[in-house]
Amino acid sequence: MVSADVWVFVAMVIYFVAMLAIGFFYSKRSNSSAQQYFAGGRGVGPWLTALSAEASDMSGWLLMGLPGVAYFTGLADPLWTATGLALGTYLNWRIVARRLRRYSVIAGDAITIPDFFAKRFHDDKAVISTIAALIILAFFCVYVGSCFVTVGKLFATLFGFDYHLTMVLGAAVVFVYTIVGGYLSVVATDFVQGVLMFFALAVVFVGSIAGAGGPERTAAFLEGIPGYLSGTQVAAPALNDLGEQIVREGQAVFGAPTDYGIITIVSMLAWGLGYFGMPQVLVRFLSIRSVGEIRKSRIIATSWCVASLGCAIAIGLVGRAMMPTQFLTEAAAESVFIVAAQTLLPSFMCGVVVSGIFAASMSSSSSYMIIGASAMGENIFRGLLHRKANDRQVMIVARITLLVMFLFGVLVAYDQNSSIFQVVSYAWAGLGASFGPLMLCALYWRRTNKAGAIAGMLTGTAAVLVWHNLVKPMGGVFAIYELLPAFLLSLLAIVVVSLITEPPSARILKEFDHYLTAPDDALVDHELLTAETMAAQHPTV
Repeated sequence: MVSADVWVFVAMVIYFVAMLAIGFFYSKRSNSSAQQYFAGGRGVGPWLTALSAEASDMSGWLLMGLPGVAYFTGLADPLWTATGLALGTYLNWRIVARRLRRYSVIAGDAITIPDFFAKRFHDDKAVISTIAALIILAFFCVYVGSCFVTVGKLFATLFGFDYHLTMVLGAAVVFVYTIVGGYLSVVATDFVQGVLMFFALAVVFVGSIAGAGGPERTAAFLEGIPGYLSGTQVAAPALNDLGEQIVREGQAVFGAPTDYGIITIVSMLAWGLGYFGMPQVLVRFLSIRSVGEIRKSRIIATSWCVASLGCAIAIGLVGRAMMPTQFLTEAAAESVFIVAAQTLLPSFMCGVVVSGIFAASMSSSSSYMIIGASAMGENIFRGLLHRKANDRQVMIVARITLLVMFLFGVLVAYDQNSSIFQVVSYAWAGLGASFGPLMLCALYWRRTNKAGAIAGMLTGTAAVLVWHNLVKPMGGVFAIYELLPAFLLSLLAIVVVSLITEPPSARILKEFDHYLTAPDDALVDHELLTAETMAAQHPTV
């Protein structure tokens, strides 16, 4: 390792140690109860809530996947994707956050998303929470794997280390601070990581403009690539038999651009629908300190989202002008942020900045693992298998689940040629279609019932799998992103099944009406939720 690499490595080690220290700092408080371990005791402030939600949401996809797509095929794909994500972020905070925070308290003090669905529909047999927990575990294991891919690529690109070894070591750091510190450590580290991610994007963006020769020279170069800066066309790199872009006389070769039609634009905008069903974001709404602080969190989160997405896309575009023949495949192009940081920054500063990539992966994978662990411990183990389990037993099961998710994520990430963008898009669609329509109906439609909720989750999951694997390959209008048709089919299933089956009980309806009219931050309506019920829902250790 050369001297410059040593300083990069030192900066990253300092960062890793700081993240582990945060985990151990919160360990005593987090392990005091299941509610503290899984939801931070509903005491998280607006800044931590906002930045942890965004950092956990974006993952390494923001700093590697999105710039990589922009570098390889130009503006259109990342532009419309980012637009959909920005709109989805704002709408989720606007129409879901406040209602979910209120309803989750009134509906039995729910501390996880499966828990909320079960208590919203008074599912005493834990059917809803079990299905929801299994869906979370299935798709989050894939998500965790995508984060570990990012870690391996980061160290392999920076230092030439073995991809598989560094992927496992980086994943182990995330595993340790998550299993020790629980939700509070996840939120606190996510806040630090959110700040670092924004700083990293801003620094590399400004530096890459200078490195490419300034704004005018950069724009002139990119305009010379057919369709590269168009919102309705996609640049078409000319590829050889190995799938690598052809380089001729020192210049990357492009063919005629392809049209970026309305179907594709709608597909990319549909990414925003996923937010309504993302447990790693929705759980932040459950844990915020008060309903009154949600507006402040919404402003912070939306501003961070728009600025960060814009910088990430710009880094990919400017990276093409700065390093036009550096990356010959889309998977390789996902390292453009790393190489730009290495090229532009002093060694120690580079280490700080590229830690933003590890930050993104850590924040997301830790959130996915803690939510998966809560789903297994709280919803399947205590909700279905052992209803009298105490908090200590639940947390033991949760930690075993963390270990299993860690191992499965490593297995998913073992293929270093995996495209982060593609892996994330599949899991995003699965979670968004399974939970998004149900969340909206649960909060806004009084008539939604248990049967409709089950039908919606199962339909959304099945539709994503079928559309992605069987329908989408047919092309044409069927090539639309699977999230949109699956979301609509799930919504239709909820409405139809709810209307043709028995309506909700009078108690559920009364609880729904109470949630709409109760003062903000009301704890419980004791006419609806007795002390005995509360004790059964949250047994003491």
